[in-house]
Amino acid sequence: MTAQASVLDDRRCDLGEGPLWHPGRGQLFWFDINRGQLLSRNDEGPLSWDFGGPVSAAGWLDEGHLLVASDRALLRFSIKDGSTEPVVALEADDPRTRSNDGRADPWGGFWIGTMGRQAEPGLGAIWRYHRGELRRMFSGITISNAISFAPDGSHACFADTRRRMIWRVALAEADGWPAGDPQPFVDLGPAGLNPDGAVMDAEGTLWVALWGDGSITGFGPDGQRRERLALPSPHVSCPAFGGEGFGTLYATTACEGLGAAALEAHPQAGMTFTVATGLRGQAEHRVVL
Repeated sequence: MTAQASVLDDRRCDLGEGPLWHPGRGQLFWFDINRGQLLSRNDEGPLSWDFGGPVSAAGWLDEGHLLVASDRALLRFSIKDGSTEPVVALEADDPRTRSNDGRADPWGGFWIGTMGRQAEPGLGAIWRYHRGELRRMFSGITISNAISFAPDGSHACFADTRRRMIWRVALAEADGWPAGDPQPFVDLGPAGLNPDGAVMDAEGTLWVALWGDGSITGFGPDGQRRERLALPSPHVSCPAFGGEGFGTLYATTACEGLGAAALEAHPQAGMTFTVATGLRGQAEHRVVL
């Protein structure tokens, strides 16, 4: 597929992550995890909010508020004044971990993955917050990623980047909780590829950022590899759909782990991009507290 990547924001993130298109505001938000920042843009220019510690993913609550995953909690965040209120603690008893990848589900819940701050093997998990309850669903994850949902709500996907595996799990129609055990969906081990963040389009294709490969690559509902979209940054971290008709693919990238020579060779590494593809995405679901 022919795709044209353009720079949306030229601030170089150390670890850009978690892009979220707020459909009510028509505005993209994303994070620099290592710098503890939430980033955005409006007609007046770039915006940023400092959290004083890692923040990684968000869902939208209403016109003026986001649910933000910090290293220790889920927070209700005011876009207007930058204030936060704790919603629920997240692995607060284990200082070794932090949040990583997350996304709202079709039932108003919010899935959030955790990982060790030093990517310690098996220290992370996949959690779901739904109508006041935070429940750990899957444990033994090293680097949680690729949380995404089928357009018909039939299943979810998630990955462990360290294991180079993406799983698919069926969801209960009534409330969205897992309806069985996760099943292997895409094994990227033989290809030596590292799945990072992901999003599903309106046709059910899973678009996966491949860390180190400089791409977002599509995998059909059958798990077979489809198109590869190249970006001018080796470490592509997460895609999200937004814009008019959800026809724009956004992508965060990272500088983390790139030496001086790699940064010189890739001067746009860490920037945030738009990718014109002709694809049609889904609207981001609202989180219901």
